[in-house]
Amino acid sequence: EVQLVESGGGLVQAGGSLRLSCAASGFSFDDYAMGWFRQAPGKERQGVACIGSIDGSTYYADFVKGRFTIFRDDAKDTVYLQMTALESEDTAIYYCAKSMTYGCYYVGGEHEYDHWGQGTQVTVSS
Repeated sequence: EVQLVESGGGLVQAGGSLRLSCAASGFSFDDYAMGWFRQAPGKERQGVACIGSIDGSTYYADFVKGRFTIFRDDAKDTVYLQMTALESEDTAIYYCAKSMTYGCYYVGGEHEYDHWGQGTQVTVSS
């Protein structure tokens, strides 16, 4: 059974940092791209970042470029999202997701992901 368990969310002041983790199990982690998405209250879920499996290529949504970094540790079956310079607009539930392919070519495309974590809340106070 595929499982994705996020952790690391919390309350942080604007300008602060958080690192989210997503521990994966139940599949061959290093064969699949992974993504992070988020959903703010009253808004649709949006892609934040993704990382490929073979070459580790990464893509970011414009609103997080230069502030967030996605990376993976295949030895630990874990994908991370390092968030810096957080803004109140970053407040959302953050989800990690397993892609159905090995590549990551753009951010978004929820239909390309077949398993999702339960989410972790990130709240940025201004």
